[in-house]
Amino acid sequence: MTEMTISESASRLEELVRRVADSRELIALTDEGRVTALLVAPQVIEDLEDSVAVAGYRRRKAEGTLTEGIPHAEVGRILGLRP
Repeated sequence: MTEMTISESASRLEELVRRVADSRELIALTDEGRVTALLVAPQVIEDLEDSVAVAGYRRRKAEGTLTEGIPHAEVGRILGLRP
């Protein structure tokens, strides 16, 4: 993970955003030596959300608390993929 100050990143924001998007690199922005923000590609967040969802499913399944889900065909209709 690359770290840089907020003021240093301000003049390079366009470059940094493209770098993060292309490489999935994390860039930490610091203020007075503390990390105060991260530049993160959206795909990284989506992958984390997917991992959390799968872990939650596995936990509920192991606990026996898994409830009935939404049928696949209904999901397709909700997403506009099926009539």
